[in-house]
Amino acid sequence: MRRITIWLLSTVTALVLLFSYRTSTMGVGGGTSAVAVDRGGTTPGSGDTPTGTGPGSGVPGGDTGEGANTGQGGNTGDSASTGDSGGGSYDGSVAQTRWGPVQVRITVAGGRITDVTALQVPDGNFRDQQINDYAVPILRQAALTAQSARIDTVSGATVTSDGYRESLQAAIDAAHLR
Repeated sequence: MRRITIWLLSTVTALVLLFSYRTSTMGVGGGTSAVAVDRGGTTPGSGDTPTGTGPGSGVPGGDTGEGANTGQGGNTGDSASTGDSGGGSYDGSVAQTRWGPVQVRITVAGGRITDVTALQVPDGNFRDQQINDYAVPILRQAALTAQSARIDTVSGATVTSDGYRESLQAAIDAAHLR
């Protein structure tokens, strides 16, 4: 009888430990966070982008054209821009991915994208950092080469690539580029 009791308690203990184990692939709800990557200028979320429900605003239902979109999109005001894609910096909407938010900022001069900066990428664990340290420079170079959001997915960083493209397209739309 004593052996059965010990066996039963150890089995229950093992099952409780097994089901309470948190893996690193738990996603956003499992405790991952995002890191803001700012290489100059203003910081994300500091009130530098207008809010509204227009295209590229990142607000659900934003493609309806309703609300108080200023027409400037995500222009950060880093330079004088008339909204005609002549120049300036434009923030894409925050793309909520399974592993965390992704957001990019483009710099436009003469109607061309001259720089792409990742403002936010998933950074919940060491593996996320490894993936993004590898993928973000590749995505940046592809966007600069293509001058559009039609870029290939980086192998091993599918979710980040999808979020990057989504935010990049929103920034391009805000800049009124083709």
